[in-house]
Amino acid sequence: QVQLEESGGGLVQTGGSLRLSCVVSERASGRAMNRYSMAWFRQAPRKEREFVAHIGWTRTDYTTTHYSNSVKDRFTISRDDTKKTVYLQLDSLKPEDTAVYYCAARPAFSGSSYENEYPYWGQGTQVTVSS
Repeated sequence: QVQLEESGGGLVQTGGSLRLSCVVSERASGRAMNRYSMAWFRQAPRKEREFVAHIGWTRTDYTTTHYSNSVKDRFTISRDDTKKTVYLQLDSLKPEDTAVYYCAARPAFSGSSYENEYPYWGQGTQVTVSS
C-alpha cells in the first residue's frame, strides 16, 4: 500500500510563491519510489479536479515532465527519490490558482494527465492566492 502526504500549502498574495511537498511511504509493496510516476492535480471550489503536472522516467532513466497550459512556465515539478518526495514549486501565483492541490502516484514509468490512471492519492493541501 502506498500512502501520500502533502504539505506546504497556505495563503499567499498574487505574484507570490509556495513549494508543495509530497512524501511517499510504502508498505508491503516493496516497489522502489523510482518505479512510480508522480503527479499533481488541483480542485478549485465548485470545479472538477484538473491536472497540473506530472513527472516520470524514460527508458534511459531521464526524468520527463509535463504541465498543463495554465501553469506552464510558472510551476515546476521535481522529485528526490532518496527522500521519497515530489515537489511542486508554484511561482507567479494568481487568484485562479486557488485550489486544493493533490499528489498522486501510479506504478508506471511514464506520467499521465488522467486522474483515473492514478490509484494512489494524498489528502490534499490548500493553496489560497489573495488578490
